[in-house]
Amino acid sequence: MTNIAVTTWSLEQTAPTDLLPAAAPEGDVRIVRSAVPSPEFSRFLYASVGGDIRWTDRLGWSHARWREHLERPGVETWVAYDRGTPAGYVELAAGDDGVVEIEYFGLLPAFRGRRIGGHLLALGTARAWDLAERWPGLATTKRVWLHTCSKDGEYALDNYRRRGFRLFDTKVEEEADVATPGPWPGAFPA
Repeated sequence: MTNIAVTTWSLEQTAPTDLLPAAAPEGDVRIVRSAVPSPEFSRFLYASVGGDIRWTDRLGWSHARWREHLERPGVETWVAYDRGTPAGYVELAAGDDGVVEIEYFGLLPAFRGRRIGGHLLALGTARAWDLAERWPGLATTKRVWLHTCSKDGEYALDNYRRRGFRLFDTKVEEEADVATPGPWPGAFPA
């Protein structure tokens, strides 16, 4: 198996005023919280968004592991719909002391390049800043952070910066060059 160099950028916002808005996309695009934890739906989003950019860390999760993760206090999934069809999502996870991570964010391939991503990221980040309002007992958000890497979409880093995220760390590491899994086994030709 061969290795590839992967650059990972970590970015953050430290105040709600850091968030820069994005223009709403044209058409019937809605963003809705998926309030009922659904391992099946979350796995669909994860595999469909990340299938062509080598998201593999959760593919082996069992149904029980997905449920356990989704039922943690402060974990939320916000889904963008274009005319009723899931277009992408953002997953938030509350950590300790008011820190919220945007664990996953992205669009299904057919919806990229249509200005949905900036809009979804802006709304998802705003929901990270007011997360404690929906989860009694959580600390007020003091910091929102995320990471992206050179395997993600070519516009990912720029989109985060346009929404007001600032770089705080960069790492380059060798990783195994895994095949693009697709949204289901065999979806993409070898």
